[in-house]
Amino acid sequence: MGALTLVIGNKNYSSWSLRPWLAMRHAGLTFDEVMVPLWTDDHKEKILAHSSSGKVPILKDGDTVVWESLAILEYVADRFPDAGLLPDDPAARAVARSVAAETHAGFPAIRKSMPMNIRKSLPGRGHNDDVTPEIARVCAIWADCRARFGHDGPFLFGRFGVADAMFAPIVARFRTYDVALDAVSAAYCKAVLDIDAFKEWEESARAEPWVIDRVELD
Repeated sequence: MGALTLVIGNKNYSSWSLRPWLAMRHAGLTFDEVMVPLWTDDHKEKILAHSSSGKVPILKDGDTVVWESLAILEYVADRFPDAGLLPDDPAARAVARSVAAETHAGFPAIRKSMPMNIRKSLPGRGHNDDVTPEIARVCAIWADCRARFGHDGPFLFGRFGVADAMFAPIVARFRTYDVALDAVSAAYCKAVLDIDAFKEWEESARAEPWVIDRVELD
């Protein structure tokens, strides 16, 4: 295996890119970062130079190319078991994989109505009847995981891992759109937002010059 390279999109907008980047940075893994600004004239061509998927994120590990955020997280968890990105207990690990997969495939209303935008504060925007049950489901997952598996730390399964990385863009959205949360969910969101890796991502996102009008809510 060679050096790790992670190809990502704009840090302000690319929720899928945030997920593996956050886990890898928080775990202390060394990797090169290639950022391709999205929705520019040549962004597709630049991404295709790394993977035929035509989408970010992409992880390159020597000759191995992994695309899709959840697949990258699973690969990194297998490749670097000492990073502890999945719970040690088999039952907890199964739940972590289940909620990560649900997040990967689900919550379309949140994605559509509350696009990730690190730079903005848009309280009250994006709230509608489709979003409400999805927010309730997210908070129910967080409460269940924290109650059953979160005794050894502030994250869903104690230490930060794959499930937390998958939920990080939702955490960011809840802050941007000022979603009202119960005490458990609010404390969990604060824990994610307070990690050094998230703060580093946020700082870079706020400094980016690009604005993608199609996902901006004014």
